[in-house]
Amino acid sequence: MIRTLQARLISFTSLSQTLCRNNGSSNTHVAGTGVMCSNLAVSAKTNTHYGIKTLSSAAVLSTKKCVPCNTKDLRPMTEEAANQLMPQVSGWDLVNDGGTLKLHRSWKVKTFTKGLEFFQEVASVAEAEGHHPDLHLVGWNNVKIDIWTHSVGGLTENDFILAAKVNGLDVQDLLSKKLSKPAQSSG
Repeated sequence: MIRTLQARLISFTSLSQTLCRNNGSSNTHVAGTGVMCSNLAVSAKTNTHYGIKTLSSAAVLSTKKCVPCNTKDLRPMTEEAANQLMPQVSGWDLVNDGGTLKLHRSWKVKTFTKGLEFFQEVASVAEAEGHHPDLHLVGWNNVKIDIWTHSVGGLTENDFILAAKVNGLDVQDLLSKKLSKPAQSSG
């Protein structure tokens, strides 16, 4: 039993070191391994498996709070780091706008005024987070949002947090419904 636990701990340590190398990380401790990582996104919660504490999955972005953008340690993330977070903000695109990485998403709304209502919902979240996106109402029913941290000239985790919170808004009643083809009868 002891050898099995030691083998699992060695495997976990090896996996942790691999994750750190793959993330270009160097200074956050991975619990119980002696391994240091800085970009590894894990929560502080642990689970117990066979008597060994293990890390749980990464914290959900929509439950996090944006940090003040005037923090002197805030730096733009690399495209590689941004690509790692993209699966957590479905529907958003990563765009490079003249060397500045941004998150971009578009929606079609029912009417012009529904677009303004949509922006009011987004504005409420943005104000609560202290992080403000670029909002565009194009034509009469196309809403577009660009999110990036202006103060650092690129993307930070704040942008992904805000995008995740926008994704969580209940705005279906404002959006245009796509017409689907009627189901074909089989008989």
